Amino acid sequence: MKKTMVCLAAAALCAGVQAQTTVQLMGLADVYVGSMRYAGDAKQSSVVGTSGMTTSWWGMRGSEDLGGGLKANFAFSSFVRLTDGSAGRFNGDTMFARDANLSLSGGFGTVLAGRGLAPNFLPTVAFNPIGDSFTFSPLVLHNNQNFLDGRFPRINPSDTGWSSQVLYTTPDMAGLKANIHYQLAGVAGKKDVGANLMYFKGPVGLTAYIERDQLTNPTVAAFNDGSTKTVWMVGGSYDAGIVKAFATLGESKTNLSALKQKTYSLGASAPLSASGKLLAGYANSKVNTTGIKRQTLTVGYDHFLSKRTDAYVMVMSDKITNKTSGTSVGVGVRHRF
Repeated sequence: MKKTMVCLAAAALCAGVQAQTTVQLMGLADVYVGSMRYAGDAKQSSVVGTSGMTTSWWGMRGSEDLGGGLKANFAFSSFVRLTDGSAGRFNGDTMFARDANLSLSGGFGTVLAGRGLAPNFLPTVAFNPIGDSFTFSPLVLHNNQNFLDGRFPRINPSDTGWSSQVLYTTPDMAGLKANIHYQLAGVAGKKDVGANLMYFKGPVGLTAYIERDQLTNPTVAAFNDGSTKTVWMVGGSYDAGIVKAFATLGESKTNLSALKQKTYSLGASAPLSASGKLLAGYANSKVNTTGIKRQTLTVGYDHFLSKRTDAYVMVMSDKITNKTSGTSVGVGVRHRF
């Protein structure tokens, strides 16, 4: 009898905890087969590639209801390369480079501490038709692709996520949200600060972000040249039903020289059926001091096989002044869990 009462009490306690606390295992797997060549590459490469439309990742998140509308939340998520099972986006990436944070949320908004998104990420991926593709999205590539041979500078020098930051997100204000980022990484005299705005109301979307960067991420250190880089972008979208249009304009500059890189992008998505969309994106970047220009155009089709699984085909043309042009084709599958 006593054992039965203990078991019932334990079950009731667990039920009470489960009613207030949630933990979710989640992730996304994306793999493609393609023929890849970016501008300036020596030759075409036939590949089985990872992260064609979205960088593959896995992780967990959870929240606890603390009462009075207040919640405690956590998130831990890691990137993974499906080609060989390696962790991270690249060799040397930190284990939980996507998320490693704890936050409190309520009517006041959300206050987060740890590793999370940088100011540039959401405006960039939400205001181009090919989303968060670091393989095929022209705007994402121009903003973030780091050519080790220096053939063209990326506009965002400090990654799409920041470590050791405090992030405040406002509550939704009639379609408007703001994020304020402050990186406290323990590097004397150096910090990254920034903010973004996101507005969605009916068919209209608007965004803007600004960053003042002095640190590398996810492993934090001062830029090798000791510079301070300022980056900004504004963008908009309009959904007319038969087509959704996108446009952005941005700039990156450094305090050490007159060098500026300006980037604009245009794009559109159009539903061809209840489950498929035609996608087209173009980005144009130019360095003012050299006149060197990069132009990238991607056209593709994304078809949802279910709510969580889609198949895609992408064709991309990439050009850089005085470099060989490149053409890439990829066919892939993306699954969310």
